[in-house]
Amino acid sequence: MRPLTILRSDKLEFPDVASANREGLLAVGGDLSTERLLLAYRSGIFPWTDEPLTWWSPDPRAIFDLHSFTPPTRLAQKIRRSPFTITFDRAFAQVIEACAQPARGRETSWISPNFVAAYARLHAEGHAHSVEAWQGEQLVGGVYGVCLGGFFAGESMFHLVTDASKIALVHLFTRLRDRGFLLFDTQVVSPLTVRLGAIEIPRNEYLRRLKVALACKTKWKD
Repeated sequence: MRPLTILRSDKLEFPDVASANREGLLAVGGDLSTERLLLAYRSGIFPWTDEPLTWWSPDPRAIFDLHSFTPPTRLAQKIRRSPFTITFDRAFAQVIEACAQPARGRETSWISPNFVAAYARLHAEGHAHSVEAWQGEQLVGGVYGVCLGGFFAGESMFHLVTDASKIALVHLFTRLRDRGFLLFDTQVVSPLTVRLGAIEIPRNEYLRRLKVALACKTKWKD
């Protein structure tokens, strides 16, 4: 087994993703600067924990196929009833703060204050975006992620009302597909993402698709 790479904050680089261990852990250390985060996503790498700061590139990699995605029948029926008002980038800070709240049964969240601050900087520079679901003036669900070229990395989502985050996610799929995005990264599968259609592909195939998506001249905004 190869030794784990320790990143230096004063050196902007990552090891080859092929050196990740069986679980996908690639390196420890570094920082959450905008420059390092952008290099990570462009290299097929993402951060997952803080203290220590860890960097991952799992094989296989989980994605949503934007072109074949269709919402489950029950969810599609609910969407047609328009139970929520959906907005984009109206409340990024509120969405990530809500996602950072510990899930039921857990005392902590992987989205630390350092993560919140780092992705707020990405948002301010136009690289991170949110989708919000509202009931009246109350934010009841949302999702956020990172956008580069024709690539979108879904980071986290939350809901206070049943299906609010799922419906926000479906609206996100539609927006990305309508604007010609090519790759939606969801990193690793979970029971929820599998129910919504997430699939796993080999890391080499993911990196091939990532290269094509990054070169795509799509735009998040009109």
